[in-house]
Amino acid sequence: MMRAPVNKIIPFSNVDGPGNRTSIFFQGCPFNCLFCHNPETIHLCRGCGLCVQSCPAGALRMEGESVVWDSARCVGCDTCIKVCPHDASPKIRWMTVEDVVEEVRRAAPYIEGITTSGGECTLHNEFLIELFTAVHRLGKTCLIDSNGSFDFEKDPRVLAVSEGVMLDVKAVEQHWSDELISHPRDVVLKNLDYLLSVGKLHEVRTVILPNRDRENEETVRYVAAHIADGCFYKIIRYRPYGVRERYQKLLGEFETDAAYAERCAALARELGAKKAYVV
Repeated sequence: MMRAPVNKIIPFSNVDGPGNRTSIFFQGCPFNCLFCHNPETIHLCRGCGLCVQSCPAGALRMEGESVVWDSARCVGCDTCIKVCPHDASPKIRWMTVEDVVEEVRRAAPYIEGITTSGGECTLHNEFLIELFTAVHRLGKTCLIDSNGSFDFEKDPRVLAVSEGVMLDVKAVEQHWSDELISHPRDVVLKNLDYLLSVGKLHEVRTVILPNRDRENEETVRYVAAHIADGCFYKIIRYRPYGVRERYQKLLGEFETDAAYAERCAALARELGAKKAYVV
């Protein structure tokens, strides 16, 4: 029976797509974004045991070379995440499709659908296909929150069972992509055009960073010119909360100026992206 590593499930979210949604965060991500707000989702636990020694509630223990999490004893202090040197979490659940669907079913009367996120949920595309098929039987919609690393054109099965994708376009210049996310941007930009062409691009998101005006505006110009009025464009102000301390010092310890973010959104609208807005 297929299982996937799930970091957490938020039963009710109104910021992960249209309407109230259940958001499912999968573990694992091929990117290493400097501004990542949930870096504990990047890697799988290596079983080093540092978190076991640090847990104040005694909710973690070693079994062989693996860390085992006792959710009943956990107090949610996140000490384990803070001390982990590997950008991982011991608090994941290896869940079957039915396990996830059962949690969705409990929230079903109050939600429009689900959004799968991460980490990067498309690392588990076979799991998503089964999950979305099952959730559709509940009469609910399915959206993908993706960093764009998965080539949707090469495997259209995931799109066939989902209503659309919320796509991160973090950088359009290769040097900026290398510095910011440690990953080539070619597949992301290809996905931008492909998803738009097949009517599956629900939203594009770009984080606007302080003191990187040229790179910010280059990305905004590129995205706006490509999507025109085809989908929503979310301009996200950088906020240091949750960002790893070593990168806070590099990127800045303050939020991106709200007025500057609004100017970026206005630039996008001038270039045709009429649904650009700031959060």
